[in-house]
Amino acid sequence: MSNVTKTLVLASAVATAVAGLSTTAAAQENVKCFGVSLAGENDCAAGPGTTCAGTSTVDYQGNAWTLVPTGTCESMELPTMADGSERMGSLEALERDLPA
Repeated sequence: MSNVTKTLVLASAVATAVAGLSTTAAAQENVKCFGVSLAGENDCAAGPGTTCAGTSTVDYQGNAWTLVPTGTCESMELPTMADGSERMGSLEALERDLPA
């Protein structure tokens, strides 16, 4: 599967997850998950290089976060990095995939 196809599949999965958040019970707790959003699709207050929602400039930017259901952040499947190492979400800001 090409990287473009993987990115589109992931974007669709994230969009579906986000859409699902709005339809789940209000009691569902969400957490900030860093390093999982695509460029321009982060939630507010991402970190240096961003100002608020939708301002991340790099896919999977380590200091940009998206709200996800509790327990799903570190198990989300993400494309591997250019060097072949695995990319995972984190409950804390990451030092990877930062804008140049």
